[in-house]
Amino acid sequence: MNNPWKTRSQRVVYRNRWITVREDQVDRPDGGAGIYGVVLLRPSVAVVALNGDREVALVGQWRYPIERYSWEIPRGGVEDGEPGIEEGARRELREEAGVAAAHWRHLGFLDLCNGVLSSREHLFLATGLSPAAAEPCPDESISVRWTPYHHALAMIERGEITEATTVAALLRAAAII
Repeated sequence: MNNPWKTRSQRVVYRNRWITVREDQVDRPDGGAGIYGVVLLRPSVAVVALNGDREVALVGQWRYPIERYSWEIPRGGVEDGEPGIEEGARRELREEAGVAAAHWRHLGFLDLCNGVLSSREHLFLATGLSPAAAEPCPDESISVRWTPYHHALAMIERGEITEATTVAALLRAAAII
Protein backbone atom coordinates (compact mmCIF):
# COMPACT_ATOMS: atom_id res chain seq x y z
CA MET A 1 0.00 0.00 0.00
CA ASN A 2 1.26 3.48 -0.80
CA ASN A 3 1.82 5.99 1.98
CA PRO A 4 -1.14 8.41 2.02
CA TRP A 5 0.76 10.92 4.19
CA LYS A 6 3.04 13.60 2.73
CA THR A 7 5.83 14.94 4.92
CA ARG A 8 6.49 18.64 4.34
CA SER A 9 9.23 19.13 6.93
CA GLN A 10 10.74 17.55 10.01
CA ARG A 11 12.46 19.06 13.02
CA VAL A 12 13.92 17.56 16.16
CA VAL A 13 12.32 19.19 19.20
CA TYR A 14 14.04 17.11 21.90
CA ARG A 15 16.88 14.63 22.15
CA ASN A 16 18.64 12.73 24.92
CA ARG A 17 20.68 9.53 25.20
CA TRP A 18 17.63 7.28 24.76
CA ILE A 19 15.06 9.10 22.64
CA THR A 20 14.61 11.68 19.92
CA VAL A 21 11.32 13.54 19.58
CA ARG A 22 10.51 14.87 16.15
CA GLU A 23 7.70 17.14 14.97
CA ASP A 24 6.67 16.72 11.35
CA GLN A 25 4.63 19.11 9.26
CA VAL A 26 2.40 16.86 7.16
CA ASP A 27 -0.42 16.67 4.69
CA ARG A 28 -2.85 14.13 6.17
CA PRO A 29 -4.58 11.46 4.08
CA ASP A 30 -7.71 13.67 4.02
CA GLY A 31 -5.65 16.43 2.36
CA GLY A 32 -5.57 18.72 5.40
CA ALA A 33 -2.38 20.15 6.86
CA GLY A 34 -1.26 19.02 10.29
CA ILE A 35 1.54 18.09 12.62
CA TYR A 36 2.62 14.64 13.70
CA GLY A 37 4.82 13.95 16.70
CA VAL A 38 7.15 10.96 16.43
CA VAL A 39 9.35 9.47 19.16
CA LEU A 40 12.39 7.66 17.74
CA LEU A 41 14.19 4.94 19.70
CA ARG A 42 17.26 2.99 18.68
CA PRO A 43 16.65 -0.66 17.73
CA SER A 44 16.14 -2.89 20.74
CA VAL A 45 16.23 -6.57 21.64
CA ALA A 46 14.36 -8.87 24.01
CA VAL A 47 15.46 -12.36 25.04
CA VAL A 48 13.41 -15.35 26.15
CA ALA A 49 16.18 -17.22 28.02
CA LEU A 50 15.11 -20.82 28.63
CA ASN A 51 17.21 -23.13 30.78
CA GLY A 52 17.29 -26.95 30.78
CA ASP A 53 14.58 -27.09 33.46
CA ARG A 54 12.20 -25.11 31.19
CA GLU A 55 12.53 -22.05 33.38
CA VAL A 56 12.62 -18.57 31.89
CA ALA A 57 14.65 -15.62 33.17
CA LEU A 58 12.47 -12.78 34.42
CA VAL A 59 14.00 -9.44 35.35
CA GLY A 60 12.18 -7.28 37.87
CA GLN A 61 12.63 -3.55 38.16
CA TRP A 62 10.78 -0.38 39.05
CA ARG A 63 9.58 1.37 35.89
CA TYR A 64 9.50 5.11 36.43
CA PRO A 65 7.03 6.01 33.63
CA ILE A 66 4.32 3.65 34.90
CA GLU A 67 5.20 4.05 38.60
CA ARG A 68 5.22 0.36 39.45
CA TYR A 69 7.40 -2.73 39.59
CA SER A 70 7.50 -4.80 36.41
CA TRP A 71 8.55 -8.38 35.61
CA GLU A 72 10.02 -8.62 32.12
CA ILE A 73 12.37 -10.70 30.04
CA PRO A 74 15.90 -9.29 29.59
CA ARG A 75 15.70 -6.49 27.06
CA GLY A 76 17.23 -3.20 26.04
CA GLY A 77 18.59 -1.04 23.28
CA VAL A 78 21.28 -2.04 20.82
CA GLU A 79 24.36 0.05 21.63
CA ASP A 80 26.14 2.24 19.11
CA GLY A 81 28.99 0.28 17.59
CA GLU A 82 27.53 -3.17 18.21
CA PRO A 83 27.92 -5.23 15.05
CA GLY A 84 24.34 -6.47 15.03
CA ILE A 85 21.13 -7.13 16.88
CA GLU A 86 22.17 -10.60 18.05
CA GLU A 87 25.26 -9.11 19.71
CA GLY A 88 22.97 -6.64 21.48
CA ALA A 89 20.80 -9.54 22.64
CA ARG A 90 23.85 -11.44 23.91
CA ARG A 91 25.00 -8.38 25.85
CA GLU A 92 21.58 -7.72 27.38
CA LEU A 93 21.24 -11.35 28.49
CA ARG A 94 24.69 -11.28 30.09
CA GLU A 95 24.13 -7.86 31.70
CA GLU A 96 20.70 -8.52 33.13
CA ALA A 97 20.50 -12.28 33.77
CA GLY A 98 24.16 -13.22 34.17
CA VAL A 99 24.03 -16.00 31.58
CA ALA A 100 25.34 -16.72 28.09
CA ALA A 101 23.57 -18.86 25.50
CA ALA A 102 24.97 -21.37 23.02
CA HIS A 103 21.88 -21.38 20.79
CA TRP A 104 19.98 -18.39 19.45
CA ARG A 105 16.80 -18.23 17.41
CA HIS A 106 15.39 -14.98 16.06
CA LEU A 107 11.64 -14.90 16.73
CA GLY A 108 10.91 -11.86 14.57
CA PHE A 109 10.32 -8.28 15.58
CA LEU A 110 7.66 -5.99 16.99
CA ASP A 111 6.79 -2.41 16.08
CA LEU A 112 6.15 -0.86 19.47
CA CYS A 113 3.30 1.63 19.93
CA ASN A 114 3.49 2.37 16.21
CA GLY A 115 1.08 5.32 16.25
CA VAL A 116 3.69 7.39 18.09
CA LEU A 117 6.98 5.48 18.21
CA SER A 118 9.42 4.60 15.48
CA SER A 119 10.91 1.62 17.25
CA ARG A 120 11.63 -1.95 16.26
CA GLU A 121 12.30 -4.58 18.93
CA HIS A 122 13.81 -7.91 17.89
CA LEU A 123 12.81 -11.03 19.81
CA PHE A 124 15.12 -13.97 20.49
CA LEU A 125 14.91 -17.39 22.08
CA ALA A 126 18.16 -18.28 23.86
CA THR A 127 18.92 -21.85 24.99
CA GLY A 128 21.98 -23.85 26.00
CA LEU A 129 22.57 -21.44 28.88
CA SER A 130 25.68 -21.21 31.03
CA PRO A 131 26.67 -18.80 33.81
CA ALA A 132 28.38 -15.57 32.77
CA ALA A 133 29.50 -12.58 34.78
CA ALA A 134 26.53 -10.27 35.17
CA GLU A 135 27.33 -6.72 34.09
CA PRO A 136 24.36 -4.65 35.23
CA CYS A 137 24.10 -1.05 34.13
CA PRO A 138 24.88 1.27 37.03
CA ASP A 139 21.58 3.14 36.59
CA GLU A 140 19.47 -0.04 36.84
CA SER A 141 18.45 -1.79 40.03
CA ILE A 142 17.16 -5.19 38.93
CA SER A 143 16.44 -8.60 40.36
CA VAL A 144 16.43 -11.84 38.41
CA ARG A 145 14.30 -14.89 39.01
CA TRP A 146 13.99 -18.13 37.10
CA THR A 147 10.36 -19.10 36.68
CA PRO A 148 8.87 -22.25 35.17
CA TYR A 149 7.66 -21.35 31.68
CA HIS A 150 4.07 -22.34 32.39
CA HIS A 151 4.13 -20.11 35.52
CA ALA A 152 5.29 -17.17 33.41
CA LEU A 153 2.37 -17.77 31.04
CA ALA A 154 0.02 -17.92 34.05
CA MET A 155 1.50 -14.60 35.26
CA ILE A 156 0.45 -13.10 31.92
CA GLU A 157 -3.08 -14.45 32.33
CA ARG A 158 -3.30 -13.05 35.89
CA GLY A 159 -2.05 -9.62 34.78
CA GLU A 160 1.22 -9.91 36.72
CA ILE A 161 3.29 -9.55 33.54
CA THR A 162 1.98 -6.60 31.54
CA GLU A 163 5.00 -5.32 29.61
CA ALA A 164 3.94 -5.74 25.98
CA THR A 165 7.21 -7.05 24.53
CA THR A 166 7.52 -9.65 27.28
CA VAL A 167 3.94 -10.83 26.74
CA ALA A 168 4.41 -11.09 22.97
CA ALA A 169 7.82 -12.79 23.17
CA LEU A 170 6.72 -15.38 25.74
CA LEU A 171 3.62 -16.22 23.70
CA ARG A 172 5.57 -16.35 20.44
CA ALA A 173 8.22 -18.63 21.97
CA ALA A 174 5.54 -20.87 23.52
CA ALA A 175 4.42 -21.82 20.03
CA ILE A 176 7.81 -23.39 19.22
CA ILE A 177 9.21 -24.80 22.47
